[in-house]
Amino acid sequence: MNRSKNKYKIIFAALLTMLTSSCIETFEATFEDFESAVVIEATLTNIMEQQTVFITRTFEFEEDGPSAETNANVQIVGGGNTYLFQENEPGLYVSEQAFAAQPNTTYQLLVATQDGRSYSSDEQAFTTTTQIDDVRAERITNDNGEEGVAIFVDSFDASGSSLNYRYEYEETFIIIAPFWSTRGLERTPPDQATQICDVRIIPDEESVETCFASNFSNAIIQTSTLDLAEDRVDNFRVHFISSENYIISHRYSILVRQYVQSNSAFTFYETLKEFSGNESFFSETQPGFLEGNISSDSSDDEKVLGFFDVASAVERRIFFNYEDLFPGEELPPYIDPCRLNSPPLSTGVPPRCVLASQVDLNLVSYAGNNDSSNQSEGPYFVVPNVCADCREIGEVQPPDFWIEE
Repeated sequence: MNRSKNKYKIIFAALLTMLTSSCIETFEATFEDFESAVVIEATLTNIMEQQTVFITRTFEFEEDGPSAETNANVQIVGGGNTYLFQENEPGLYVSEQAFAAQPNTTYQLLVATQDGRSYSSDEQAFTTTTQIDDVRAERITNDNGEEGVAIFVDSFDASGSSLNYRYEYEETFIIIAPFWSTRGLERTPPDQATQICDVRIIPDEESVETCFASNFSNAIIQTSTLDLAEDRVDNFRVHFISSENYIISHRYSILVRQYVQSNSAFTFYETLKEFSGNESFFSETQPGFLEGNISSDSSDDEKVLGFFDVASAVERRIFFNYEDLFPGEELPPYIDPCRLNSPPLSTGVPPRCVLASQVDLNLVSYAGNNDSSNQSEGPYFVVPNVCADCREIGEVQPPDFWIEE
């Protein structure tokens, strides 16, 4: 799973209640005026892959977004090994080599920023591995009366030692541009034009009809079996897709990743979910401050936000077609209304080019000839490019894991 696109955000709000349990650790919250704080988030897994660490700074609501903490020195140490990270993009640090967390080993995250400050996490141990028994898609009507597709997960730990589960997903889907054509438009060269602002049809060998795109979960999705008779996740919904969402119009795939969490990790994310209203995390801050397991080595008074988690993880992928769940039914509306428009060639005195200007700026695509006698319309129908070329919102090449029916 490409988690470089799965950056989380924190919105720290006033804390009304704290989660408490004899088996769940609690976190302290303080309330004060905004101050910039470093945000560090990392989950080390037992999957052999290049691990990632995100480092940013908190920001206030009126600001555009979090600022990346660049040029930091990042490493994870454990089992007698030191794993170095490099900055692949601002704030995103990726291990120089693929590695996986090992059982019976503790790990620690160490960060040194370019301003000379250093941070370290508590040592974290690897959690129990629990397999996913099933991931399935079912047509349902949710509690809001909205029809769509729910993605459910089942798992079971006979030893009863897992208890805390967090989920992420990556969904990938086919996009088919509804007005794709082998024809396009260009402004007619002046020496060949028969009228002012003339536009002509040409072959279009670049536009693509079918593409692939992916979305990544950005919410906190977790559950606990602590209060259940057995350590069983049964029919847990990790995702809901409205039947009006274009992403399920054709073929759809979802990869679900299940993490088994420590008590402290579960509590941190559950409290964070309450703070953020279950929208997203690691971004903006309001008066509440949530303390994780990362602290400053330079100052006991410095606020550090975030959590270093070492968790076992397993994945499972499924595919389905729209026809599988909605046989014979009309497809969901496309991402754009794709309204046909027929701009005039020119308007006003002196003439001002309309369609030619849109073509020059690559704003529209050919969608057919307009045989209407309406003088206010042009000779061609056009649509926004996204309706005729799927490259506007997707990639041409299918991902390596993609399979057809």
